Amino acid sequence: MLSIPGGNVRCCDGPTRREFLRVGGATLFGLSLPHFLSWKVQGASLNGVARGKPFGNAKSVILCFLQGGPSHLDIWDPKPEAPSNIRGEFKPIKTKVPAIQLSETMPLLAEQVDKVTLIRSMSYTPVGLFNHTAAIYQMMTGYPPDKVSPSGQLEPPSPRDFPHMGCHIAKMKPPKETMLPFVEMPRPLQESNVIGKGGAAGFLGKAYDPYRLYQDPNKALKIDDLTLRSEVPPERLKDRFHLLKGINGSMPELEKAVSSYALNEYYEKAYDLVLSGKAREAFDL
Repeated sequence: MLSIPGGNVRCCDGPTRREFLRVGGATLFGLSLPHFLSWKVQGASLNGVARGKPFGNAKSVILCFLQGGPSHLDIWDPKPEAPSNIRGEFKPIKTKVPAIQLSETMPLLAEQVDKVTLIRSMSYTPVGLFNHTAAIYQMMTGYPPDKVSPSGQLEPPSPRDFPHMGCHIAKMKPPKETMLPFVEMPRPLQESNVIGKGGAAGFLGKAYDPYRLYQDPNKALKIDDLTLRSEVPPERLKDRFHLLKGINGSMPELEKAVSSYALNEYYEKAYDLVLSGKAREAFDL
């Protein structure tokens, strides 16, 4: 895994960010990424000295996606030198990093900017329509929606979609114990109360969809579906699960249909989560 810290910090498993970005120029001289990494490893072994402390690996990631606002002009990028019809309404304030200013709406975060990687150059240029749904899809999957959708607007998720980044992680780096790898709350990605593309596992299959909590964010969470019902003891649930597997296995066409959507994996994960109780404990704050 490549870790990309904010400063010139050497990662525990490879090059610095600056060195990695130089790979693009190195390829012009016939030096590919594998050759570059091999060269760095050889150099480190010759020196015999590690430079700096390891940056470490993240065990959990919280993605706060502010769909629909607030405007970046009112928080991250007030643009004080821009014309009055462009810049934000709030005044800029100094931060812990001299070259960075934030809006006056975030005085506490201004004291922590040295621990933040701020990207102000990101933009969205779609091939098709300019709308929130298309932009969300590209932001969450890395692909423009025109490749899977004729319009890119207000269409339901499809098995042909590219997966959300969280679904990729659930697939490529599953949890070592029975736990929810990807939780989405308090509602799905949507526009005008219509669930759109970009928030599901797509062609990876239902087994890697996020666990969704579609509830009122002002009320206490309810996770009844992670709790075994009192009228269904564990042994009875096990019998039901084995019966389901037996039925699917005895009907090839049904098994083929179930496999195409990774439903067997989906059922197995749900079964393990309910019996273990660990996922329910994670919400007991």
